[in-house]
This record gives sequence, C-alpha cells and structure tokens, in this order.
Amino acid sequence: MSRLNNGCKRHRFSLRYAARLGKFTHLAGEDPIEQLKFIGDQGFDALEDSRMQERPVELQERLARELNRLGLAMGTFLATFDFERPTFSSGREDLREKTLTDLRAALVIAKRLNARWFTVVPGTLDPRLPMGFQTANAIDLLRRCCDVCEPDGMVMLIEPLNARVDHPGMFLSRVDQGYALCKAVADPHCKLLADIYHQQITEGNLLPTLDRAWDEIAYIQVGDHPGRNEPTSGEINYRNVFRFLQRKDYSGLVGMEHGQSIPGREGELAVLRAYREIDPADIASGQHC
Repeated sequence: MSRLNNGCKRHRFSLRYAARLGKFTHLAGEDPIEQLKFIGDQGFDALEDSRMQERPVELQERLARELNRLGLAMGTFLATFDFERPTFSSGREDLREKTLTDLRAALVIAKRLNARWFTVVPGTLDPRLPMGFQTANAIDLLRRCCDVCEPDGMVMLIEPLNARVDHPGMFLSRVDQGYALCKAVADPHCKLLADIYHQQITEGNLLPTLDRAWDEIAYIQVGDHPGRNEPTSGEINYRNVFRFLQRKDYSGLVGMEHGQSIPGREGELAVLRAYREIDPADIASGQHC
C-alpha cells in the first residue's frame, strides 16, 4: 500500500490528521483493521470514528490493539448527542440524567481505546425559555459532565453545529458561543471542538475567530464547503488554515470529518492528494508524493 506514495518513503505530515474509519474502503478493503493499517501506512497519525459507541466491543478491542501496535492515537467519537430534544438547554432532570448516563458509557469505550477526547452535542434550543436561562442550564449540566470526566482525565469537546445547512434549531451553533460556555464552565475537562466546515457556514471570518477562541480549542475538524468534502474541493482556503495551525504550534488532532468529491477509488486517491498538496511541510519542501 505504500506504493500509493509513488515511490516515496512513508509519508510524514506536519499536522496530526485523524482519518475516518470507512474513509478508504476502495483502497484498503472493508475490514476495519486493514483500513487502520492503511491509514498508518499513508502517514496519518490517528483514527476518528463518530459512531464508535455503535461498534461491537470485540471490534473496539481489536482496533485498540492495532492502534497500540501502530502507534496511532484514537481521536474523538460522539459520547452524547440529540438532534431533536433540548438536552442541555431545558434544565429537565430526565434529560440531564440521560446525558450523564451516556457520558459514563462513553468513558468505558474511551478507556478501552485509550482515547483522550469525546464529543458532546448539547441538543436543541428550548423555545419556551429565554436564551439566558437556556445558557445557564447548559453551563450547569456541562459542569456536571466535567465531574464525570475528571477522575479519568477525559476532555469533553463541545461542538458548534451550523444551523443554515445541516442542523437547524441546535442550541450551540457558533464558536464564540462555545468559547463563552467554556469560559463560564472554567474546567479543563470542557473544551471546544472547532469544525471549520460548520464555522465557515455559520460565521466565516475563520482565522480571526480561531485566534480569539484559541485558548479553549482542543480539537479541530475539517471539511470543505459546499459539499462537506475533502479540502481543496470547495471555497475554504485550507492552505492558509493549515499554515495558521502550524504557526500556532498546534499539536492536537485534525479530524477528517468529510466525504469525498469524487466517488470510488479515484475519490479516495483524490483525498490523499489533497492532504499531501496542502500540508504545510509539503508546501515548504515542494514534495507532493
């Protein structure tokens, strides 16, 4: 599989990209372990899988062993999410308890995979309550979630989702709002996941916004717009975004949460080319293998 590097040695990126499970099925096959080997062979540093909690325990254990053998990190996965109910904003005790139960279950998976992060989507807006009360309810529940995370050192990532294209009616939709929540919670176990795709749709002004929120950002995800496909397929200047991350000495993961603009094997090759063309190290060296 290293032949896909066109004769180059195993590719090394300057940023720590986390490839998605299922991203390279045409090049690596359907077996998740073979996909993981391929991800490592292509020079990516980590695995990401939003639906890890739906995977059989036996597969999670196999992935954990292979991640350890290959020296790859486990990226984030969804710990608790609800796209229909006001889980964080309403203050309802039943929804609070459901959220905390989800987090405790996610901790078991995280420990199995030696993961440091998981993602929390704080549900929908509650139209019955003024925004100030909704925000207070969310802060209170986030602090309770931190109490669950603290003994194991887990970092809960709260993710703003765009309301214009994909997720109308969500409580958390802007980076500045997520930043304010993290500041109010004031706990190292609650940090911000900045998804550049969502940010471009909702607010734009990408680099200044990232810069202002930088001290609360613990994880980055990427996807181009329109289409939510690989970088270079849309309007976002990912060359500059990745240069910005490098200037910030960002050592966290960059989750590849996107599809591909071309179907099949050719599309998967296009994804590999895109990251190799715009990674800061390759731009500086002129190497695009």
